[in-house]
Amino acid sequence: MPDDSGAARARQRTGTGIGLLLVLVLGAALLIALPDDDGSGDGACRALTVGSWEADDGLTAEFARYGDDASRTDDWTGGDGTHSVRLPDGRVLWLFSDTYLGQVYGPPNPHGESYAWRDTTAPLVRNSAVLMRDGRLESTLPAPLFADPAPGRWRWPVAARVEPRSPGSPEQVVRVLLWVRTAGQAPWIYGVPTATEVATLSLPALRLESIVEVLDQRSVRDPSRRVLFGTTLVEEDGWTYVFGGDDGRAASRPASHAYAARVPEGGLADPDAWQYWSGSAWVPGARPRPVLGDGRRTGVGSAFTVVRDGGTYVLFTMAAGPKGLTTVASYWACSPAGPWHGPAKEFSPSLPQGQVAAYNPQAHPVLSGSGRLVLSYDVNWLETTSAADRLSRNVSLYRPRFVTLRLAAAR
Repeated sequence: MPDDSGAARARQRTGTGIGLLLVLVLGAALLIALPDDDGSGDGACRALTVGSWEADDGLTAEFARYGDDASRTDDWTGGDGTHSVRLPDGRVLWLFSDTYLGQVYGPPNPHGESYAWRDTTAPLVRNSAVLMRDGRLESTLPAPLFADPAPGRWRWPVAARVEPRSPGSPEQVVRVLLWVRTAGQAPWIYGVPTATEVATLSLPALRLESIVEVLDQRSVRDPSRRVLFGTTLVEEDGWTYVFGGDDGRAASRPASHAYAARVPEGGLADPDAWQYWSGSAWVPGARPRPVLGDGRRTGVGSAFTVVRDGGTYVLFTMAAGPKGLTTVASYWACSPAGPWHGPAKEFSPSLPQGQVAAYNPQAHPVLSGSGRLVLSYDVNWLETTSAADRLSRNVSLYRPRFVTLRLAAAR
């Protein structure tokens, strides 16, 4: 799930179906509450931005360790679309979109380079899930976890949360937001946005119980105006807020718009319980109206994330324009519906050498605390014709990397 502006035009999906939603692919948000363990939050809304950041080499290395483990041939060796949710028993469920399985071999690769590598025939599935316990990745669930709904269509998981099976129920389940996309031609090389669904997984077994469509967008004739919702889910006063976005692929609209919806806690799998921001109110069945983005200077990339610190919401997204391949920007607001202010301070996380891009910044509240915010970003190869080969000859490219942020007052 990638970023904005020129990257989608710079790269096309390879024949293997590699899941780089580079620039201008559908935005989605992860709205979470940032733990305020340092006691600095007083509930007041104040302008916030990135105060400092540093690479989180430990988390990045853990995914490299697990991906390189050759003891199994049916587990995760690389993927993008990184999302996480903590389960009631303390485990962390990590969700990914397009995923490589199979075997990883130690260096040198067949090209004589000092990279771990996989064979170009390694299986690639549309989604996967990996379990972590006590900071260590343990196992991959049978993949794909969410089967294709029809030929030429697929499901990409985005945000997830644990919630009551229904409002007021004592039983808990895992709800996973899914994007449904349909195979298309340029400029829809990452698929035409089709629908938002919600999957229900049982606890503690994580058995898939059902998938429900909550928003069908096929009646919207212009695919660039279709809105898919997904990335996160936060409780606030009994509501779960969910952000989404359009694809904004038109040349005249180089940045995507962000949208917001809300659902009573326990109601994510009930389409009638969803309320969409209409521009002035939360309305069931309303056509969603943007909460952020003028389509040019302001807006979001392919995947963005929102965290809450006290009374302030802070949004992170790949920057608009050419910087969207390397640079994360931030916005802030006093409510999910805005108004959003920014873009504010930017930062550029480290990238490996070569024609690569960063995309899909996602916050991970399950790993955050004491004023620290853990953010992941995905990495992929840009150049069209050699992307599949590059991801196989250097398996470290198609895996999440992590940074740790601290927020500070915007100046």
